[in-house]
Amino acid sequence: VTVFFIVPIIVVAWRSISDPEIGLQNYEWLLSSEAFLTVLIRTFLVSTIVTLACIVIAYPYAYFMTVVGGTVQKLLMIAVLMPLWTSILVRTLAWMVLLQDSGPINDVLEFVGIGRQALIRTTFGVGLGMLQVLLPFMVLPLYSSMLNIDRRLVPAARSLGASPATAFFKVYLPLSLPGVVAGATTVFILGLGFYIVPALLGSPQTTMLSALIYQQFSAFLDWGKGSAMGIALLLLAMLFLVFLAFV
Repeated sequence: VTVFFIVPIIVVAWRSISDPEIGLQNYEWLLSSEAFLTVLIRTFLVSTIVTLACIVIAYPYAYFMTVVGGTVQKLLMIAVLMPLWTSILVRTLAWMVLLQDSGPINDVLEFVGIGRQALIRTTFGVGLGMLQVLLPFMVLPLYSSMLNIDRRLVPAARSLGASPATAFFKVYLPLSLPGVVAGATTVFILGLGFYIVPALLGSPQTTMLSALIYQQFSAFLDWGKGSAMGIALLLLAMLFLVFLAFV
């Protein structure tokens, strides 16, 4: 951990305050750069929306996995794990085919009368691709958490006069929250650093922070500003984790 994680972070942090000269000019540039702040807000906004969408989809799916048994449960688990067995690059290229203007999704939209829509090179396309990639990381923690919930508690609440909605929100939901928090944290943090999906499905108008950092390193060879962006993203992610720890 020290050699492969801590030391590189120290090196990047040092670059952020020493390139091209020692000082905080790179961080001052970050705070005054409208482009950086716009991309930063967009990155957090897209990651937040994708996280919420993952919760909405994964929660009933994980719950259904706990109430069925045998072959159906195994098939549902395989459906969750199968995307993880395929390269993220291959999956993203598949989305490029599906979302293009002449792709199958637009063919369906035109057939039902909605008309062809701009799906690729948009924030919606980026979010959809991220959602498909990150969904397993929400389902698995939720499923693990729900397996540990005593299924007799909800019927017990119903027998004491609680309505189905009350029994769910007062009994089942609070017990499943650790899984929600674990999954949401994982999805959100991974979403902040996504590069391949936004790079292939997005456009310069939908650039996310990872692509901006790559641009500073590869195109501009500006190691100082690129390192400062990376450290800023790391600190913001750590602040998010500290916030969750005290909530």
